[in-house]
Amino acid sequence: MYKRQKLNNGLRIITKRSSNVQSVSLGIWINIGSRYEPGEQKGISHFLEHLLFKGSKKYSCRAIKESIEGVGGLLNGFTSEEHTCYLVKIPHRYLVSALDILSDMVNNPCLAPADIEKEKTVVLEELKMYRDLPQSYVYELLDELLWPSQALGSPVIGTVETVNNISRNVLKSFQSNHYTPANIVISAAGLLDHDLLVKKVSAIFSPLESNQLNTFPQAQQCQDKPQLKIFPKDTEQTHMALGFHALKRDHSLRHAQAILHIILGANMSSRLFNEVREKRGLAYEIGSGLKRYQDTGVFLVHAGIDNHKVSDCLGLIFQELGKIKKSLVTKDEFKRAKEFYLGQLSLALEDTMEYMLWMGESVACLDKVYSLEQIIKEVNKVHPEDVRAIAGQIFKNEIINLALIGPLQKSEKQIYGKLNLG
Repeated sequence: MYKRQKLNNGLRIITKRSSNVQSVSLGIWINIGSRYEPGEQKGISHFLEHLLFKGSKKYSCRAIKESIEGVGGLLNGFTSEEHTCYLVKIPHRYLVSALDILSDMVNNPCLAPADIEKEKTVVLEELKMYRDLPQSYVYELLDELLWPSQALGSPVIGTVETVNNISRNVLKSFQSNHYTPANIVISAAGLLDHDLLVKKVSAIFSPLESNQLNTFPQAQQCQDKPQLKIFPKDTEQTHMALGFHALKRDHSLRHAQAILHIILGANMSSRLFNEVREKRGLAYEIGSGLKRYQDTGVFLVHAGIDNHKVSDCLGLIFQELGKIKKSLVTKDEFKRAKEFYLGQLSLALEDTMEYMLWMGESVACLDKVYSLEQIIKEVNKVHPEDVRAIAGQIFKNEIINLALIGPLQKSEKQIYGKLNLG
């Protein structure tokens, strides 16, 4: 189903051919992100990602964009805690040219001094934008609670001070030390020829010498009591992010955790949506989510709450979390959650971009990728008892972390008293 190749210098290639589409999606993944950065360089991975679009040895900034968008393609990039990715989705006949563009960006960025200074302003405006959006900033506050004094507790974008201090020499050194073949995965999905792609990738990357694999400090979790952070702000509603330390990316109970998330807050059929919004009207936006890392994870509950009903909403949320760790979910509810899980995955994998992202992230993180058939078999082995077990493992009073932004009327002490799962 997948075809894989590893070059002698450690670069990995994975492809999935689909003959019933006209597109191909291509991504160059680098094992570098905010978790790898020393404190004084926070945000450098994200900043470097921005700059690679400003021009390379062979392509100007304008040529990069026009060469992809001028033939109907999409061009983008992103930086996370554990990866940086440069990607395109393009009509299949332009795959070779897209590879040439992305690889030259990655291997030979210009990093012009004028672009660096200009982009600092852009990134700092991006940072201000997130700070002005309470529905985004509340997650930054939550990360600080979950991972105090650790890389995971700091924003991917960095800080005003660290961004301003990034120099061209530091950028060049960072790129040459970390953008090396052993840390690169090339993922492609769509109408493509695997052997041709491997040949082209090899011609570009084989001459490059590899370096050792990038590493980051393991996450430390030593919380023994609930934690609360309130950011007073005159908003029309209170924004909430509730987080519990949870399972790492490849944990054996990861599918049970995903089903727990679906039952609690992944859709309009979920318990939190029904109880908090539909029955009581305490919030407009309410749901749950998962963050998965190589060595740890987070189970999230997020909501936008009526400013006068924060206590009632928190009480109801904790009541639902306490209930699901004590009682088995019903057979019908469990079946619907499993079908939703597998159905959403199947629908996503109809798109070449989603397939490329799924394969690339999996190989970059785990050096393997599961087939849909393998996942179906694993999910079918999950039972309601597994869901209750994982809920009991995650939902504990001593690892509650709650961040709130809004014009809260109650004192911090009163709200802290609500942090109880019963």
